[in-house]
Amino acid sequence: MTDHTPAELGRRLGSGLLSFPVTHFRPEDHSFDEDAYRTNIARLGKYDVAGLFAAGGTGEFFSLSPAEVERVVAAAVDSAPAGTPIIAPAGYGTATAVEFAKAAERAGADGLLLFPPYLTEASQDGLAAHVEAVCRATGLGVIVYSRANAVYAPDTVARLAERCPNLIGFKDGVGDIDPLTRLYARMGDRLTYIGGLPTAETYALPFLELGVTTYSSALFNFVPEFALAFYAAVRERRHADVLRMLNDFVLPYTRIRDRKQGYAVSIVKAGMTVTGHPAGPVRPPLTDLEPAELEQLTALIQGLDA
Repeated sequence: MTDHTPAELGRRLGSGLLSFPVTHFRPEDHSFDEDAYRTNIARLGKYDVAGLFAAGGTGEFFSLSPAEVERVVAAAVDSAPAGTPIIAPAGYGTATAVEFAKAAERAGADGLLLFPPYLTEASQDGLAAHVEAVCRATGLGVIVYSRANAVYAPDTVARLAERCPNLIGFKDGVGDIDPLTRLYARMGDRLTYIGGLPTAETYALPFLELGVTTYSSALFNFVPEFALAFYAAVRERRHADVLRMLNDFVLPYTRIRDRKQGYAVSIVKAGMTVTGHPAGPVRPPLTDLEPAELEQLTALIQGLDA
């Protein structure tokens, strides 16, 4: 049972860095390695993190069965330090998303991240009905993830916030400044705004001025000290330090990430291997880094340590 009301959860998530832990798979058959996952959640939870998003995008939600999602979320709830919020995923069609919401409550999660519906495009009215159905099905705080085939217009989000008291957050996976500015100007602190673009550190400083006080850091999985130092520099608006860290690590990292589609997840698992916290391979349809790319990532991380 969650210790956070939806409003309290929103404030908590907006106050610090967020992590989207990878999901551990066994190399031989890609099955969920629960023991290794639990150990990693306990490791990450020792850092000053505002919330952990179990089985999220970096956790390969799209490749997990519903039963596996519930198992992963339950393991995260049980393994994280007391008081660490655990956010569970929900997605696909509305009926399925409602079932994910109920499963999250059974597993003891604190909130939900609502991913875009599966495959089909939808009107703003349809997207609003989708979100409202999920919000009404749960007492947990809900964060909508605006990206791909579910890009929510500011007016839509405003209407949903009026109808759904447990809608607490807006995660931006588009990066379009104009609608984000309009949303923040209209809603202010009614919502928590989360940066959700791949390697969100790249956009963290300019987005801070638009009310995006936090973001989901994939880097936190394998270089948590660096990720926290970067976040602190952003929040303190230390522009020179942010630019230095971008040039020294983040931007070279994204150049490896951009080699193939899907590498935004694969490179994180590779980073886990490099830093001595192996999490196994990615599941299809994703592919792991090539050996030469892994060597480049290793050199980059070793340079960071130096």
